[in-house]
Amino acid sequence: MKYVFIHAHRQEFRVTRLCDTLQVSRSGYYAWQRRPESRRAQQNRALLAQMQVLHQQTREAYGARKMWHLLKQHGHDCGRHRVARLRRLAGMVARRRRRFVRTIQARPEKVSLPNQLNREFTVAEKNRVWVADLTYIPTRAGWLYLAVLVDLYSRRVIGWAMSERQTTTLVVEAWRMAWAQRRPAVGLLHHSDRGNQYTASLYRTMLTRRGVVLSLSRKGNCYDNAVVESFFSTLKNELTHERSFQDRTEARQAIFEYIEGFYNRTRLHQTLGYRSPEEFERQAGDS
Repeated sequence: MKYVFIHAHRQEFRVTRLCDTLQVSRSGYYAWQRRPESRRAQQNRALLAQMQVLHQQTREAYGARKMWHLLKQHGHDCGRHRVARLRRLAGMVARRRRRFVRTIQARPEKVSLPNQLNREFTVAEKNRVWVADLTYIPTRAGWLYLAVLVDLYSRRVIGWAMSERQTTTLVVEAWRMAWAQRRPAVGLLHHSDRGNQYTASLYRTMLTRRGVVLSLSRKGNCYDNAVVESFFSTLKNELTHERSFQDRTEARQAIFEYIEGFYNRTRLHQTLGYRSPEEFERQAGDS
């Protein structure tokens, strides 16, 4: 496999340097070049080519384990360690996660609503628990604020809205989208942090009139809303950290395509048995 790597990168670096780095002899490499390619080497080359395509299609988000599951779904019978080895030799790495930074401040006054979710992030049925939060996306024209609602059952983003201002109207629009798509029964648990938008009287009244039970994270504790925080971390890691948006319109389009075209429909989740939210719901007969 070292010779395969040298052969693949011989246009980028001197063969001598590659051989020295990988601790193989140049004569051995040139002798390998003259030998007919083995069946195993041919299979590895074909597998690596498919991995490189999938690596780009998944926004360079997957490590070896998720890539292995994805390859199996595409009909490739291969071992996880083989996938990891090929990735390593090809220099294929997933984008690194950046540390999450808290950006939304809680209301200074006391809010009496308790934390009823209590970090119970595994839910047995659809439309039992929704979690909500908002974040910001930088553009060259200023901030774009994004509010989302995620169904804990399938980790699907069921409601979202974007605006240049972080107002109560923003989270109301995200809620209305989720409500229009799902129409949950009375008793839905809605969990969020203690940000101004979610503790506003307008928002709380709108939800309670629908028979929704309200739950709030403890003050300053982001782990109480870890699932939606993880979604924001994933979105920024896979979409926005390596990209500079010219304006909010460009950012809106990219975020829409990420949520509806990739995250909900395609992206594999370890907690869902390496299925996408849409596939998880479909296989459970929920869609």
